[in-house]
Amino acid sequence: MATTVTDRPGYGQLLRTPGAWTFLLPGFAARQPFAMLTIGIVLLVQHTTGSYGSAGAVAAVAGVSMALVAPQGGKLADRFGQRAVLLPGVLLHTASGGALTALALADAPLWALFAAAVPTGASVPQIGPMVRARWAAMLGATPDRPASPLMSTAAAFESVTDEFTFVLGPVIATALCTGVHPAAGLITEAALTLVGGLLFAAQRATQPAPRPAATAERPHTSALSVPGVRVLIVAFLGIGAVFGGMQVSLTAFTQEIGHPGMNGLLYGIFAAGNMLAGIVCGAVAWKSSPQRRLVVGYVALTLMASGLWAVHSVPLLAGLGLLVGLCIAPALISGYTLVESLVPATARTEAFTWLTGAVALGQAAAVTVAGQLADARGASTGFLVPLAGTVLALATLLALRSRLAPRSAGRTVARGIGHREPVTVD
Repeated sequence: MATTVTDRPGYGQLLRTPGAWTFLLPGFAARQPFAMLTIGIVLLVQHTTGSYGSAGAVAAVAGVSMALVAPQGGKLADRFGQRAVLLPGVLLHTASGGALTALALADAPLWALFAAAVPTGASVPQIGPMVRARWAAMLGATPDRPASPLMSTAAAFESVTDEFTFVLGPVIATALCTGVHPAAGLITEAALTLVGGLLFAAQRATQPAPRPAATAERPHTSALSVPGVRVLIVAFLGIGAVFGGMQVSLTAFTQEIGHPGMNGLLYGIFAAGNMLAGIVCGAVAWKSSPQRRLVVGYVALTLMASGLWAVHSVPLLAGLGLLVGLCIAPALISGYTLVESLVPATARTEAFTWLTGAVALGQAAAVTVAGQLADARGASTGFLVPLAGTVLALATLLALRSRLAPRSAGRTVARGIGHREPVTVD
């Protein structure tokens, strides 16, 4: 059956939206900690302990803490406003990140690093979901106006920005840790959190209004109660396993071949594929449903990840890493796009933080397992982690894909945050 999709305005028109740059620039700086934290911890702790297993375990504690606390922060931001959540969170993250760095450099016992990693991960600001909420407040439907056609463009733009963050953050952290000092990555991450987070919180004019308190007539809906969100969480856990497994395994691989400085280059190629695919996905007016794109993208991601463990040369690993990166963006963008059709507006910030937290949790588990495998059997076995994570997530996605159907009984499919466009699904 044919698919009818309305035309979408371009990125340039979106960026000319009054007030957009006031939160986009500080928001971009404040988003980097999510992409820098894991690799910064791994490189610092591995340097001070000599163990990838210990480094992965500390990073995993931070990732699990982030994954568990992030959705609660999303709820609080919806209820009390973003500024009220950001200000104490930014200060706590800067202090706890500094403490973790100092303890690692002082050769503190592993339990002390675990203790510092808990507040460090829990306090990572969830800027991406907050930026998406600001676009929805500026461009979404209200009782006085319909939703702007720019809403779907905003959804694509934010997905591309997320991909660029995953490109830039780990590369910066790796370059600083290997070229300046092992602690430079975490120190820079904390500084960006402090400066970017405070500047972002200061932009009150674009902050969404806090939602009213729950009542018997208007109870608050938890995003986690939506079956489709739970399926997406599993899918995003697999994507996190790719990020975490690649970070640790590429680090171990370049150490094994005696060229640790190539770690940043290899990870940059992998992440560049991710970003380039994100730009293309955001610019295309898709004729297939996001449900179908998610499944197809995930199948391709699993196939590409299946060959990583068998590659032992730098050029081949760079090429396959590029292909893996190209397959991540379609899955991520499709998953975020599905949130609009699955989740009520009052719980969307929470839903976005659940997905962000799922990536962090998958990343945390992956760096732990990949670190242990790299210590015991070499870097190549660490590349089995992305494969295992994507296979398990794909199996779940295929079995439960019917739960990703839109909330409405009609044939409307979401194209962006807070905006729907008519699509006739094949």
